[in-house]
Amino acid sequence: MKRYDFDTYIDRVGSDCEKYEDMLAVFGTDRVIPLWIADMDFATADFIVEAMERRMRHPIFGYTFRPQCYFDAISGWVERHSGWKIEAPWIAYSPGVVAGVTFGMLSCTEPGDGVVIQPPVYHPFGNTIRANGRRVVNNPLVQDPASGRYRIDFEDLDRKLAQARAFILCNPHNPTGRVFTREELLRIGELCRTHDVTIISDEIHGDFAFRPHEHLHIASLTEDLAGRTITLIAPSKSFNVAGFSTAVAIVPDPARRAAYQAEVDRIHIENGNIFGSVALKTAYEQGDAWMEQLLDYLQGNIDFVYDFLRSKIPSVGCYKPEATFLMWLDFRSWGMTQEELNRFLVEEAGLGLGDGSIYGEEGVGFQRLNVGTPRSVLERALNQLLEAVDRRGLLNPPIQ
Repeated sequence: MKRYDFDTYIDRVGSDCEKYEDMLAVFGTDRVIPLWIADMDFATADFIVEAMERRMRHPIFGYTFRPQCYFDAISGWVERHSGWKIEAPWIAYSPGVVAGVTFGMLSCTEPGDGVVIQPPVYHPFGNTIRANGRRVVNNPLVQDPASGRYRIDFEDLDRKLAQARAFILCNPHNPTGRVFTREELLRIGELCRTHDVTIISDEIHGDFAFRPHEHLHIASLTEDLAGRTITLIAPSKSFNVAGFSTAVAIVPDPARRAAYQAEVDRIHIENGNIFGSVALKTAYEQGDAWMEQLLDYLQGNIDFVYDFLRSKIPSVGCYKPEATFLMWLDFRSWGMTQEELNRFLVEEAGLGLGDGSIYGEEGVGFQRLNVGTPRSVLERALNQLLEAVDRRGLLNPPIQ
């Protein structure tokens, strides 16, 4: 079997890379190790690059359509990796998962309607709800203080769904790394059925579940859930091709699918782009071995960060995510404001992490760390953090 290289550092400067070349605007300096935005620093798989090179050699880039093999690649990947058998007519296009979430929301709500989200959660959800005249209804996840693991407050979810027409589910959850269990998903479905709420399920990190955890598509669990769910997936995170803006909406119910498609048609973006379709088809047809090796490497990175922090900087709380290449780090024991924490990490540790407060007030005191990078980068970053923490006398948590 071909072995893929995730250890080689690739300089991304000069490629219009947001993660590296937008640091000055985000952090006020470009002298930080960027571990914030959720794309990976690994070379895109050679079979994807080669497929696009072959297409590039044809000198005409006119209008194209999505052939049957495009839909077969999607359904094949989903069935192989989750056991969910989907049909080609269920598949609709979106330029990205957040755009698909927005189309889904617009297709089943009216201005002023409530939309439930579960903070601390990916911040574009709240942004698109407010930007489109809907109301954000928060059902905060509850953190176990001993383990750091997050759970759903179902009593509160029941109350909040009564105030809403749609629920944006993030599974696996970004940034906490939770993979919701079958029992949790069925309970969500039961409550959404009771309140007649549409589920818009962002499952872009679904390929990143680490053993023994298993990502389940909520729409695959029951006929009712299939009928009330709009599922969003994409190859963008899994194969590091976010720049191609290719995502997929899976909508089994014909009426919901027609309503979703009407929103796509409203702004005339159905065509997408040639290379996005090539990247998706190739990734889903040929990417099984890549994904398996990537997961092993990412698990090693997670173990490295976890062990380093636990043994050398115990004042920083962390737990191993059940999925995603993101770690949710707890700095609250330091007693800093969010502004002080951000400034310390940038100016004293030389690190560009994801400011936890953008994920809601539940994220204050936290930072999101992207481990989708060569381990040598993580080693350098954590050693910089250790040196800065040592200078400040912050190595051990205070006695409570």
